[in-house]
Amino acid sequence: MITVRHHVIPDAELTWRFSRSSGPGGQHVNTTDTKVQLFFDLAGSDAFPDDVKQRLLTRLGPELVVVAQEHRSQYLNRRAAEERLAQRLEEALKPPPPRRVPTKPSKGAKQRRLNHKKQRGATKRLRGRPPLD
Repeated sequence: MITVRHHVIPDAELTWRFSRSSGPGGQHVNTTDTKVQLFFDLAGSDAFPDDVKQRLLTRLGPELVVVAQEHRSQYLNRRAAEERLAQRLEEALKPPPPRRVPTKPSKGAKQRRLNHKKQRGATKRLRGRPPLD
């Protein structure tokens, strides 16, 4: 069971798959299934109200897959996958940032920019060779 804010995802809606993990661990890695894949069918879930579910679907898609294999223990990898799933759902539940209000540069800013361009152009013109007289 995973809790995201005040929503509870029951274990029946989670699908687990275990396989052999890559990386360090010697013979232990070759014999135990410590890699964890956690599947969550968001489209078929009843853990969230319809409006929240719609926001999650648009941001995350119909199915979430989380993989954890950094620990040598299947138990720790299961906990890591659950935490990662909760973090992804938590991040997607946040309200969108406020829209940016487009602004235009002020007249003074435009004038300063043009004056600076003229000054740079004059400086570069002075770098040329002197005329032959």
